[in-house]
Amino acid sequence: MPKKSFAASFLTFLSGTTLAAEPLRGHGADTATFTVSGVSSGGYMAVQMHVAHSSRVQGAAALAAGPYYCAQGSLWTATQGCMSPGWFTPLPDLGVLKAHAERFEREKRIDPLANLAQARVWLFSGTQDRIVTPAVVDALSGFYAHYKVSPLVVRDKPAGHAMVTEEAGAACGATEPPFINDCDYDAAGALLRHLLGSLSPGASKPQGRLLAFDQNDFANAHSISMGDTGYAYVPLTCETARCRVHVAFHGCRQGVEGEGERVMRAPRATFVRDAGYNRWADTNRLIVLYPQAVARYWWVYNPRGCWDWWGYTGSGYATKEGGQIRAVMAMIDRLSQTRK
Repeated sequence: MPKKSFAASFLTFLSGTTLAAEPLRGHGADTATFTVSGVSSGGYMAVQMHVAHSSRVQGAAALAAGPYYCAQGSLWTATQGCMSPGWFTPLPDLGVLKAHAERFEREKRIDPLANLAQARVWLFSGTQDRIVTPAVVDALSGFYAHYKVSPLVVRDKPAGHAMVTEEAGAACGATEPPFINDCDYDAAGALLRHLLGSLSPGASKPQGRLLAFDQNDFANAHSISMGDTGYAYVPLTCETARCRVHVAFHGCRQGVEGEGERVMRAPRATFVRDAGYNRWADTNRLIVLYPQAVARYWWVYNPRGCWDWWGYTGSGYATKEGGQIRAVMAMIDRLSQTRK
């Protein structure tokens, strides 16, 4: 008997129904504006999406991430000054990062920075996070302050380096795969309420569909360290009603392919299932898009399956021309197309 593809097996594990990755369908979604969030490298990616497309991103949230263009194209800067800065590896100067952003604006590689002032921003720093320290998150808050944004910053939870949930995952202070921690705090719900305003209470159990789709429809996925398969959570109401879109970026070593068959052998928390977004999506007419980055060792070097926030896909990674940003924007636009 032929083996199932991992995407099909994973969805069987989630819902009991085997689904192969197909083209992402239009759902008539309202994508004139949308919101983004992410953890760690996904947090950096959410900030890049926000700055690059600030005319459409109405709100952004980041857990354990730092200021826009922090790495400035350098892996060394990314892993040192932009994660756990020290005496010899300080955080990049915010004035320098601001100058880079304003240069990109002049070159029309990002939307006007004045748009940022209209957005809501939510940030999180765990008190037990030794991977991305509080100073880095504070620098992100400072970057936004340059553009008249006052982020809500959550700093009082004893979380390690992880996506923080009400009840799923490892102990709150842990820093270990799958980087989802039970801190008795619903970060997904908190950030969605801040970005979107008043929401109906989340469902006790998600009832919508988690769809697998082919990311190669939007880019040569392999060449930009994205997986063949991405995911979208579609509430039942969004099959017929017009819904908003939220993009949720996983962190390093947190993508579905990154977990591989280990997920199947020993089921445990996974970002697309357990990060906490889906139950809020069900009751608030919200489609959640889960693009997927994967580890790559050839063509691009990204051994931990991180989103590109230091330049492994090219010098324009943090602008509209960035390969991953373009791919995700194309996914969002596909969701807006008429249902067929």
